[in-house]
Amino acid sequence: MTDTRKISVLGATGSVGAATLDLIERAQPGVYDIIALTAHTNVDELIRLALKFRPKMVALADADGETRLREALSGQGIDIGCGPEAVVNAARLDADWTMAAIVGAAGLRPTLAALEQGRALAFANKECLVCAGGLFMQAAARAGTELLPVDSEHNAIYQVFDSRQKKHIDKITLTASGGPFRGWTLEQMSQARRADALAHPTWEMGAKITIDSATMMNKGLEIIEACWLFDLPESQVDVAVHPQSIVHGLVHYADGSVLSQMGSPDMRTPIANALSWPQRMQAPVAPLDLCAISRLDFETPDLKRFPAMRLAREAVRQGGMLPAVLNAANEIAVEAFLAERIGFLDIAASVEQVMDLSLKDTDMPQQLSSFDDVFAIDHRARELARELIAVAAA
Repeated sequence: MTDTRKISVLGATGSVGAATLDLIERAQPGVYDIIALTAHTNVDELIRLALKFRPKMVALADADGETRLREALSGQGIDIGCGPEAVVNAARLDADWTMAAIVGAAGLRPTLAALEQGRALAFANKECLVCAGGLFMQAAARAGTELLPVDSEHNAIYQVFDSRQKKHIDKITLTASGGPFRGWTLEQMSQARRADALAHPTWEMGAKITIDSATMMNKGLEIIEACWLFDLPESQVDVAVHPQSIVHGLVHYADGSVLSQMGSPDMRTPIANALSWPQRMQAPVAPLDLCAISRLDFETPDLKRFPAMRLAREAVRQGGMLPAVLNAANEIAVEAFLAERIGFLDIAASVEQVMDLSLKDTDMPQQLSSFDDVFAIDHRARELARELIAVAAA
């Protein structure tokens, strides 16, 4: 790359945003120009990043931090915005490449705003495709946006998926670490506490994603995302538990060939792949030494102990509003678990109950005709989940 690439990072203070900025900082001067940084509530870190990278604009979703942000950046020549709409406005700034790393459904509006520019969109926000898959892919096609997946599994598939040979692809396989409870019994999992679930054996991630890994809901969401991203039915998206987290994804071809992407469990590898696309860049990750690793293990997921994957497959098979309901209910249940208001096994149980309730709820749009339907479904599913959890916790 010879021209300076203008970059926006949505969710700059999270783990993916931090890894993205780490790679940018290590690049040669003049390669990347940060024009927008956004954060949810971490005002102090956003201030630090703003003073370091000197973007054109910063936006903080939490308006309560506005005074602190404006005081710290006064006279710095940086545009400042606060509140959810400010984050959307930051996403609309003219950027060649945007990292969409805002966790959860809250990232949908800003990601859509970035998508409409018709440039390169790297996204770690899987909820965009989970909640609004068909609408999102149609919008990307209309805008001519290049979608660059950053989740390690989808980025792996992206690297070895030959779209010209799509009719000769039998299936794809997403790998899963199995999380901290891979060897736990249901009885042990029923007693799991917040600290247990946050102790991921291989990856360093934010709290919400780490809990999703522990329930294996993250893999369920990734199944739905993969269906849309690679235009495959749910039956052609497989999952294998792989505790070493070295093989990240595999594509199985009709001639018996299986192509995989491997790498050390470091998010800077898939981020670097997306950041330098369509080229490659140096990334400061540990080199992969297969002889030192010596073995790679794979297991079939246990859907009895980890029912979240079953729920996700049911949601994508039925379609309509169910994937968005699944995602919204899960976000509320994870929030409740992290606040120690429900138990670990109650997360998936709550999601299943909300999915059942939503099918009978007259206030719930049953189909997705527009993004307004997506937002309405998300709002109503959260209401149902909060009501359900409040009753259970009483």
